This record gives sequence, C-alpha cells and structure tokens, in this order.
Amino acid sequence: APSAPGEGEIDEAMEVQPRRALQETAFFFPHLKTDREGSVKISFTTPESLTEWKFMALAHTPGLQTVNYQASVRTQKELMIIPNPPRFLREGDEVEFQAKVTNLSGKPLSGNAQLQLFDAFTMNPVDAAFDNTDNNREFTASEGQSANIAWTLKIPEGHQAIVYRVVAKTGNTSTGYSDGEESALPVLTNRMLVTETLPVHIREGQEKTFKLDKLVLSGAEVLAENKSATLENFKLTFEMTTNPVWYAVFSLPYLREFPYECSEQVFSRLYGNLISHHLINSNPKIKAVFDHWNSKGQLKSRLEANKELKSLLLEETPWLRQATDESEQMKRIAVLFELNKMQLEFQSTFFKLQGKQMRSGGFPWFDGGQENFYITTHIVSGFGHLGAMGVNYDKNMDPSTNPAFRITPSLILRNAIEFIDGEMEEQWDKYEKNEKYPPSTYKGMYWMYARSYFLKDYPLSKKGKEMADYFLKEFEKKKFSESRYYQAMLSLVFHRFDKDGPAKELLLSLKDQAVESDEMGMYWKDNRPGWFWYNAPIETQALLIEAFDEVLKDTESVELMKVWLLKNRQANRWTSTKATTEAVFALMSTGKDWVNTEGGLDVSVGGEKLDLKKLEERQQGSGYVKASWNKDEIKPEMGTVEVKKTSPGVAWGALYWQYFEDLDKITSAETGIRFKKELFLKKLTDKGPELQRITEGTPIKVGDLVTVRLEIKNDRDMEFVHIKDMRASGFEPVNVISKYQWQGSLGYYESTRDAATNFFADHMPKGVYVFEYDLRANNAGNFSNGITSLQCMYAPEMGAHSEGMRVDIK
Repeated sequence: APSAPGEGEIDEAMEVQPRRALQETAFFFPHLKTDREGSVKISFTTPESLTEWKFMALAHTPGLQTVNYQASVRTQKELMIIPNPPRFLREGDEVEFQAKVTNLSGKPLSGNAQLQLFDAFTMNPVDAAFDNTDNNREFTASEGQSANIAWTLKIPEGHQAIVYRVVAKTGNTSTGYSDGEESALPVLTNRMLVTETLPVHIREGQEKTFKLDKLVLSGAEVLAENKSATLENFKLTFEMTTNPVWYAVFSLPYLREFPYECSEQVFSRLYGNLISHHLINSNPKIKAVFDHWNSKGQLKSRLEANKELKSLLLEETPWLRQATDESEQMKRIAVLFELNKMQLEFQSTFFKLQGKQMRSGGFPWFDGGQENFYITTHIVSGFGHLGAMGVNYDKNMDPSTNPAFRITPSLILRNAIEFIDGEMEEQWDKYEKNEKYPPSTYKGMYWMYARSYFLKDYPLSKKGKEMADYFLKEFEKKKFSESRYYQAMLSLVFHRFDKDGPAKELLLSLKDQAVESDEMGMYWKDNRPGWFWYNAPIETQALLIEAFDEVLKDTESVELMKVWLLKNRQANRWTSTKATTEAVFALMSTGKDWVNTEGGLDVSVGGEKLDLKKLEERQQGSGYVKASWNKDEIKPEMGTVEVKKTSPGVAWGALYWQYFEDLDKITSAETGIRFKKELFLKKLTDKGPELQRITEGTPIKVGDLVTVRLEIKNDRDMEFVHIKDMRASGFEPVNVISKYQWQGSLGYYESTRDAATNFFADHMPKGVYVFEYDLRANNAGNFSNGITSLQCMYAPEMGAHSEGMRVDIK
C-alpha cells in the first residue's frame, strides 16, 4: 500500500514518551516535624502536568507561634502540546478534539502533531472506528507563540472508554523537540442497561427447570412482538451458592463505591466497610477467597488507576466494569477487601460522616440542609443492624492511642439518639399542652424501631417510656390497616417492647396474605414502589425477613422470602444504597451457619452442563460458583436452567441477563410530572445579563455562555427527589462548587458532576419549579444534550424523564 502523507513523521511520533501522571495535587503532608536544625525534608513523586504549581506551608512552634509561606513554580518545556478534551464522549456525537502547541524554544519551530486513540481496556488502536485515520497535523509556531490544531472525531457505539495520546515533534529524535500527553476518556451511551433476573432455589431431592421467558422468547421468530430491533445483549451470568450471604458480600463494593455524598450514602459506605472488615476477620472461607484473588497480581485495567475516570464511570456507566473478564472482576473486588485499604477507607468515611452530623445530633440529607428525622433514624437503625451482626464499630478507634479518634462511632450514635429522642419529646410536650396536636404515630414507629436496638445501652427516659406506652396503644388500634412496611416494623416494635401477642398476631395475618411460587418465593402482591420513603419494596421484604426470623422463628418462610429478595437483585446490588444495606442485613442476620458444599448438584444452562467442580475451585472451595457469557455467546435457549440436587441442604442461585435498550423502549413518561428544558445565550450588557433563546437560527459558538433553564411541574408531593440534568460533552460547567440553595420554600442541594448537574431535594411539594445554571461552550461539534430525569432516590422505579435534544456548537 502507498505511504500516507507524513507517515514517517507519524512513526517517529510514536516514539515520544507521553506525560501520564496528570494529577492536580503534587503532595499534601499535614503533619511534618523538623529536625534539630529546623529543616524539613519532603519527598514526593512529581506529577507531569505542565502548569503553575503553588506551594503553601503553615508552620508552628510548641508555643503556637505561626508562620505562613507561599511560593509558586512553573513546569514547562521548550515545546509543549496541551490538549483541550471534553470531560467525556457520547455515542453518536461528532466532536472537534482541540490541542495547542506552544513554542518556548527561543526560535521558530515547525513539526507534526498526532492524535492516537486506544481502547482503554486492551490498549488496541481504535483510530479507524473514530474516523481518525488521517490523524497527522502539521504546525508552525513562531518564537513564544502557540499554534492551534484540531481533529474531528465521530463517536461510534461499542467503546466504553478510550485512551487518547497527543504528541508533537520537530526534527529528528536526537536534535528536535517533542512532547506528548496521555489520558483516558469515558464514552457514554444514549442507551440504558436492563437487568432481567431469574432466581434459582432448590432443596435436597429436587429436580427443577427454571425459565427466563424474555430471553427464551427473544429468539422466537413467530413472536415478533417479543423481539426488539434495538435490543443488544451485554452479558449473561449464572451464580450459585450454598449460602445466600455471598450475595450480600458481592453487594458491598456497590455500597463502598457509590458516588454521591448525602448522609445516608456516606453511612452506607461506612456500613459496607465495617461489614467487609467483620467478614474478613470472622469468616476464614471468605478471607481465603479474597487472599486467593489478591495473589493473582495487580489489576490490569488502566481505568482502575484513574480516580476521576473511575468516579465518572461508576456514576454514568456502572455496568462498564462488569465487561472485564471474571478474573479481573474478582481481583477488583478482592482489592476492596484488603485490610489496610479498608482501614484507610474507614477513617476517611468516618470523619466525613462525623462532619455531616449537626450540633443537635441530627443528620441532614445533604450538606447545608436541615436535620432530617428519617435520615437520622435510618442511621441509628443501621448502627443497630451492625451490632446485631456482631460488628464492633468502635474497634481500632481508641482515643488514648490516637487523638484523632476523640469522637468514636458510639459517640456519633449517642448524639443521634439524643436528637431523635428530643424530636419526639418536643412533639409529646406539645400534645400534653393541647391534645389537639397528637404526636405522629409514623415518626413514633421509626423512633421506636431505631431505639429498640439500644434499650439496654441507652435506656428510655421517663418521658420516653410514657411516649412508648402511648404509641403501643395507638399502634394496636390500626395494626391491620397499615402498609406492609409499617406492619413489619410494628411487629418488631411490639416484640422488642414485650408485646409478643400483637406481634405474632400481625405476622400470622401477614403470612396468610402472602403469595408463594417456585420462581418468586414468598411475597406480597401489594408490596409496590411509591414516591415516599416507606413505599420501598426491598426494604419492606428485608424488614419482613427480620420479623419472621426474630419473632416467629419461621426459618422456612424466611428462606422463601429470600428468593423474592434475590429475584429483585440487579446483578451486584439492589435498587438503591438504602435498599442494599437493608437487604444485606436481612441476608447476613438470618441463616448464618455456613454449609460446606458436598457435590450432588447438577446444573445445565441452555442444555449444556456446567462443570461446577472446576468453577468452585476458582473460589477456593467456598461453595460459591459463577459462570459468565459475553454478548456474542448468548443464545435464547440459555434462558432455560435445569438444576438437580441430591445432597443435603439448600442451594441458591440466579441467572442475570443484561442487555442494552433505547431509553424510550424501557421508560414511559410519568403523567404527573412535566419537563420543559430550554437553552439561552447569555449576553452581558450594560443593563445586565440578557437571555436569548437558542433556536436553529441562533447557533452556539465556542466560548459562548449558555444558560440552561429547567422547568418542572409535579402534581403530587414527593420525598428525597433526585433530578439529573445531562449535558452535551461540548459544554463545560461554569459553577463547579456543590452547594445548598433555596428556591422559595424549596431547599435543594446542587451538585455539578462531569456529565450532568444534579439537584437533590428532601421534600418537593406539588407545584412548579425552575432551576437555572450556566455552561460554557468548550468544543465544536454536533452533540446529544442527553435527557433530564427525576426519580425518588430510594425508589428509582418511580421516575420520569424528558425528551432528548441535540445541540450544534460552531
């Protein structure tokens, strides 16, 4: 084939060593001591970013004499290439990837620049897929000047993340100048991942066939209505174990890596960390599995080493890391269970939770908000769950050995208990003055459930006992008319406050109303999601499992209820962090005895028998097995699973089919919510800012300031609302500081992330709301501006989304 123009220069450019260590903080040492001469030696690895660095120091003597010092230093080269990439790419977009070549050599320079693209997982070149085959650019830069260069990329489907490398070079290797920079970019999709779950549950002497109908029917030519032209397979996974606690174990990384920072999710991170630590120390089988996977060597994926990219991927494409092979997945999970890492993570998360607790002892949902009673009682209950599982949350936090631990988890818990006690006593005082204002029985229910874990360590006050007696009488009046969630909670409250009669009566009534099936286990048909905190199916089932186990000691029903819980598991988690913590507790606090695997189990998927012995050897004889098939290996007949068990005990399993589908094929608009999203050009004039609506006749240019106006109309009250407004990759957010804001009586937390702007509101009454924020046009191209979605954070099934739109930036 004939040589392409500049091919020789391109080959030489490949020899340029790119800069890869681009972190913004070179070092942070908060506790340094001087030697006898008063000197301090600082050792660190220098980042490779070409920029200006600021050095700041604060020194003090034992007598608290202080001094501040600041200095700056610039890192630069004779020839520098500085890319200006977007924060992310999105499938179907066309983007202009820009870079600037700066000449500081003291003489005019000419040369060649090149953009190279690689798959982030394999590091195989992907230039052709992104229409980047003509990727060589010539440049000329005068002394002390810069030259702008650009490449136009068309973003294809099927690449979850790429590594870009920009290099510039003049002359030959020995006499010329060169520079390069390399980093990674996620590629987001306009499609969404759907997970279909088939639970498998079998006892000794049984032989069963399970069918995932949607997968089986996906290949039926005669059933055209069951086929989708836009459906694309992603992954099929089968797992099985002799103890469902493994499903809890593999859900812990989700809790520990969830990207948002509200009080509940920071606590969930702490919760996941403490359980991980407890499991490693108390279960040799689990420790053996993770030690085995840790011994397999370092993680190969470059994505794991890039914290910013990893965070964005977890937020926007959490399924991406499931695309790696099983060995890589297990090593990644094993790293999270490494003791030193867990200890460092625990300290960081604990101090973050401590910082969120207000002087009153209560916790807001997000920083800047008011204390939230329900969030605080959830955290108190969570500590109760940890104690019930035997987790010592004060371990390794002795203030006498480390002054940083002057506040312990127990002190945070005590302050939170004092807050919820105080909130209820305030209502009680008002009631005693005027019986027209009785205390809320719903708040009373949450309060008594949370307090029931700590009646011995933190006894109720005299007033607390009076309230408890009052509530118990009120609960008994309407125990049969409450929701399943409240009935489960009530039965536990009755039991723990020595009212076993009503507790058992309520649960036996619930048992009569339950539905049982092989596929779904034991469940309640009216356990459905809603817009409020208590309309939570997973949390309801977990509470019912706790109640049937503790009050009725009904092991058979508990096992059947776990089938439904596992049916609603989404590959590695449940619907939310709150749901996952509750499900993990339900699985780990019941049926704790480990059952050694004893063979006698045969499994066939799609007619092909699995080699269970070989699969289990990979997990160090833990009784847990897992097999996965990638998209090209998935066939409709694999939706049929046949299982035979001849050995004693129970086996639990699940088949997960994951596929991509266009957004409008899987989510219908919610009639009670209306979205209106508009973009405006913002012009700063002598009279102040003026907004001009952007239409096809008003193009956006690079550098323009754009105001996003989002109008939301809802016809009902909603709790714990998360609004996510996606943006085009060609825009750069102006406000990057997260903060709490008020819009009339609506308080909300605004958080700017790489791919979207998020709004979180504790309570959103019926009404019309307008949110505005500014963006800067940063890259030219044609982009999808994504959608706006609204959902209840703790019932993601309840949600709505806007139509998508595209923008052109010239």
